[in-house]
Amino acid sequence: MPGTADADVASVYSAIEESAGLIDVTASRDVVWPILTAFEDELADAVIAFRVATNAQHEGDFDARFTLPKEVDPYAVALSKGLLEETDHPIGELLSDIQRLCPIDSFGIDFGVTTGFKKIWVYFPEGEQETLARLTSLASMPRSLADNIDFFTRYGLAEKVDVIGIDYRGRTMNAYLAAPARCFEADTVLEMHRELGLPSPSEQMFNFCERSFGLYTTHNWDSSEIQRMSYGAKTEDPMAFFARLGTKIEHFVKSVPYGVDDPKMVYAAVTSTGEEYYKLQSYYRWRSVSRLNAAYIAARDKESA
Repeated sequence: MPGTADADVASVYSAIEESAGLIDVTASRDVVWPILTAFEDELADAVIAFRVATNAQHEGDFDARFTLPKEVDPYAVALSKGLLEETDHPIGELLSDIQRLCPIDSFGIDFGVTTGFKKIWVYFPEGEQETLARLTSLASMPRSLADNIDFFTRYGLAEKVDVIGIDYRGRTMNAYLAAPARCFEADTVLEMHRELGLPSPSEQMFNFCERSFGLYTTHNWDSSEIQRMSYGAKTEDPMAFFARLGTKIEHFVKSVPYGVDDPKMVYAAVTSTGEEYYKLQSYYRWRSVSRLNAAYIAARDKESA
């Protein structure tokens, strides 16, 4: 049942180890255990999710993520526990700058079971989305957010930012944007990709986009270009989207024992090199009221009701 999974450190580690094994990834206790113990007081109330990806970049790793209350500063904890190192890069200032500027609902963290602490997610309160105009006022934001403001405005993406994701390992930033319905139509998807200089999606991805609930863009600090545009969908049957996802991923989807009746999240993107890939997320413990990767669900569910 949703919300009933044990969430002490040992139980969560065991579930991570078991789930990662479904795609032949061996979780490192030396990597995972310090992260879980650093935030163990918050695990009892957290939404906890596991994620796999189909692209070569994520080969050999398996991601886990969980929510944190707004009273916990995940970056400060990560630094104090040695999960991240201090840096002079602007990414080191981004979370504190957002905290000073914006009301925050909650946080999330993301880590690889072999690679360690990766990301922090900043969730804005429901109904109080941020605007790109405000966020681009921060000196620590990647310049590509401001340099592409005309693009965001033309497609109706500039006024409602639900979530910011900060990838400390990859040194990128994601902006999760509430989007009008036309942004999921094939013609507009193609138009946006061409305008950004990204490869055209396949027919499978066009079909996926038509069933998506939101999109996010990826930015780095070294370029004025938008690095990637990704789309997300909610489903209880991820395989309904695809003919095949690869043997390991299909095995995970069909075999993961947690959150069987809970929604799954699927994300799709095309890289600048033309690699098309998908991320699938299953919940070890789901809470329908959480903001974890569900920033758009309520609005889109109401539209389709």
